[in-house]
Amino acid sequence: MPATAKTFGKLLLLLVVGVCLAATIIPAHLDRIYYQGPESGHFDGERFANPDGDDDTIRPPGGGGRASFFWRYLTGSDGRPAWPTTVPVRTTRPAELLPSLLNGGQLKAASPAEVARTPMRVTWIGHASVLVQLPGFNILTDPVWAEKAGPLGFGPQRVARPGIALADLPRIDLVLVSHNHYDHLDLPTLEKVWRRDRPMIVTSLGNDAILRSRNIPAVAADWRQSVTVKGRPRISPVRYWNDTIRVAVTRNHHWGSRWFTDRNRALWSSFVVHLPGGNLFFAGDTGFGDGRWPAEAAALGPIRLALIPIGAFRFVPGQMESGSHIGPIQAAEVRARLGAATAIPIHWGTFRLSYEQFRTPPALLKAVMACRGQRGFDMARIGRPVDVAPYAPFHERGTAGLAACLNTPAVTALQ
Repeated sequence: MPATAKTFGKLLLLLVVGVCLAATIIPAHLDRIYYQGPESGHFDGERFANPDGDDDTIRPPGGGGRASFFWRYLTGSDGRPAWPTTVPVRTTRPAELLPSLLNGGQLKAASPAEVARTPMRVTWIGHASVLVQLPGFNILTDPVWAEKAGPLGFGPQRVARPGIALADLPRIDLVLVSHNHYDHLDLPTLEKVWRRDRPMIVTSLGNDAILRSRNIPAVAADWRQSVTVKGRPRISPVRYWNDTIRVAVTRNHHWGSRWFTDRNRALWSSFVVHLPGGNLFFAGDTGFGDGRWPAEAAALGPIRLALIPIGAFRFVPGQMESGSHIGPIQAAEVRARLGAATAIPIHWGTFRLSYEQFRTPPALLKAVMACRGQRGFDMARIGRPVDVAPYAPFHERGTAGLAACLNTPAVTALQ
């Protein structure tokens, strides 16, 4: 690289670091009030908190101070293994998606056996963006089509292009937005989806204010509250549900911020969508915390499909989870506590957010599943639709001897 290019790169890096540090010492300039409401067990009138403790989400994940953490991350001086700059993705063709409008025929009520076999097709778009389809109803989670996950053109670069072209999305009925981090709340993408399809957008408290800044309406709810989604006219040979679908906003363990100093002004959440044939659980972005929140979601009914993050868990060599992000070991435990019949791992292989090597999350998850005797935690490929099996009770061999089982040269070698 020419010397002038190196000098420019260093100056640009110093500028970015300066902006990040300034954001931590000029709170009046970058702070925002997204939500005003009564105090609760997780809201003190100004900021939200995890009721099971925030120590593990406040500390920099790699240890040390926040400034040193950002410097190591931005400069790549943390000894991280190399990542690819791009990975091949075969984008989904519209014909591979579940038809959202089936013309002809007269509606008939589904029998209990038909309801249990309600078709469900899922396409991982990348990171936490997933298209979940049922006959006549399309759900989109944390839609992000941005090239970089950050403000003002900064942030981690996408290495895998979206698995579905935005223009090829079917008509979206419901969008779930888990929290306000840039790799989960992408205003330009949400604006395009809203303008085209006018879906119901459900999020947790405060994030609706961010969406309204772009004239995007959304319904915000607190943990343990539900939102009713009205059905829209469709012609389908079988009516699998009535005219409404219920979305429960459920607890997880994370934090929120758009500008550093607005930390925890808006809430973070997971979701349970009540669907015929078994519920959908979307974990959003989460650490393990007290580990009780999966049971809270499971208490709302049998979970047919769970979307569970497995990446961005390692910030020092050998780390298996961080306070804000579960790793594959905890992801398998979350799936077990949910009792989910099928699970799909997300939140890996799209944006580099942490230390671990590109293929470490799925490789480690595969080892964990083998040790636990878990089945049905299916490795989805970006842009490749998969059909979800009907709900069946969850079974596994158990966790006895898990640590010893994972103590192998192959697992130890994973960076």
